[in-house]
Amino acid sequence: MIKVNNVKNRNEGTSAAVLVTPSVFLLIAFLLVPMIYTVYFSVFRYQIMRPQDMTFINFENYIKLFQDKDFWQAFKNTIYFTVVVVPVQTALALGLALLVAARTRGVAFFRTMYFAPQLTSMVVISILWTILYNSNPSTGLINSMLKSLGMESINFLSNKKTAMNSIIFMSAWQGAGYQMMIFIAGLQAIPASQYEAASVDGATAFQKLVYITLPGLKSTIKYVVMITMIQAMKLFTQPYVMTKGGPQNSTKTLVYYIYTEGFQEGNFGYACSAAAVFFIIVVTMSLVMKRLTMPKD
Repeated sequence: MIKVNNVKNRNEGTSAAVLVTPSVFLLIAFLLVPMIYTVYFSVFRYQIMRPQDMTFINFENYIKLFQDKDFWQAFKNTIYFTVVVVPVQTALALGLALLVAARTRGVAFFRTMYFAPQLTSMVVISILWTILYNSNPSTGLINSMLKSLGMESINFLSNKKTAMNSIIFMSAWQGAGYQMMIFIAGLQAIPASQYEAASVDGATAFQKLVYITLPGLKSTIKYVVMITMIQAMKLFTQPYVMTKGGPQNSTKTLVYYIYTEGFQEGNFGYACSAAAVFFIIVVTMSLVMKRLTMPKD
């Protein structure tokens, strides 16, 4: 009997190894190997147009990086975007989930409508919102509406004070649909008996939200905040399409900075050092977030 169990366990282990091997291979090929090469090239002066002149310079790229004002500006922009968009997008997604989860007519239609932006390319959405944000009232829908109300036009994307906030608003609108679906799954996991008992005790809708819904969604909220933060740190497409990092670098993010240095300026080694620092920043923020959201004894 023991021999049969050993053979069965061995067969299960072999099957598991066969199933996992492709994923492990892809993980090594597309994650681990690029990370190793990034760290490797970060200690070289390596120009894309002159690969034959690659020179080992130790930590000079990192020293130059921390002395670069554009890097720190990109860092500040990225942190600002993350700090603002994460709570806004999470709250918007939760509100939509509560609205859609209510047993009202047309729920399926609204659920599809709110999730639709997730099915559209971010490039297409960025182009669409660039048109909506156009400062010319004759072509920009938002400014056209403001003009019809007797208000002045707003330079959404060409003003340093409003450019990043405009991108934040658009990004929260686009990304809320995905988090909404996660929240809906979390809401469905809360036992209906809790709401029934609260109704019997005379609890109001607000009291049910505070004492049943939010505690029941605690783990879901943590997950949504974590994935939204990581996605926010990788902001690139919106500034690239809508503002090209301007005006005055007010929307240039860390990923955009790495792109411009590596592929536009050709400073591949320097861009690798920025990418290595960016990776450390994201991992550090993720660990801090995980520590803050860990249950306390």
